[in-house]
Amino acid sequence: MEQTLRITNVLSDPTRYYIYQYITKRHQDVTVQEIADSFNIHPNVARLHLSKLEDVNMLKSETKKTGKGGRPSRLYRLSDDVIQLNFPFRDYQLLSKIAIETMVSLGEVGKKALYNTGKKFGMEVIEQEINRLHQNSNLSFEQKINILKHASTIAGFYPEFEINEEESKIYFQIFNCPFKEIAEEHTSTICNMHIEFLKGMFSVLFDSFELEEKQNMIMGGCDSCAYNAFVTK
Repeated sequence: MEQTLRITNVLSDPTRYYIYQYITKRHQDVTVQEIADSFNIHPNVARLHLSKLEDVNMLKSETKKTGKGGRPSRLYRLSDDVIQLNFPFRDYQLLSKIAIETMVSLGEVGKKALYNTGKKFGMEVIEQEINRLHQNSNLSFEQKINILKHASTIAGFYPEFEINEEESKIYFQIFNCPFKEIAEEHTSTICNMHIEFLKGMFSVLFDSFELEEKQNMIMGGCDSCAYNAFVTK
């Protein structure tokens, strides 16, 4: 509860809140000067905001030499800590562990049920977004991509997309795995469930598709999970 109050106090400053949002979308380290330039504030003010975010473990930083001489730069990035804001506090991560442990203990039957559930929830995320936009079933390719982008953001993936409409190819990266903490204990099972979640998302939007995993942040130690999706419009 004390940590929750500290975080809400830090984020109560609008500039600090938007700085944090900016960093979540950058997918890479930022410097004090970059934040100062992006928000039109003095570097000392930018440094203060970044330090406040680091104090509550929302960011972490390290000093690196630039190779250009002079003082080393301090680089800031998102912390690996899970930020939970609940009143009163509820440990949903513990609930997730209990659910996953239960499914895994049931063997292949439990894993199959977990994968089916993952796909179901992936479908629901897209369906909710379509309903929110009051869209009909005759969606253009551009509309489908926009729905996929927004739904992926809502799901907490911090996604980036590259679209090749001529080849009906979508390359997308996920810079945040919502299941990361659980995946560290049940890597293969959670990663397979995550893929089924993605398949559920695509299945609502496209008549047919082929999903190809290119890299995996948990199993491969990469900065992101990346996929090619070949779709039928």
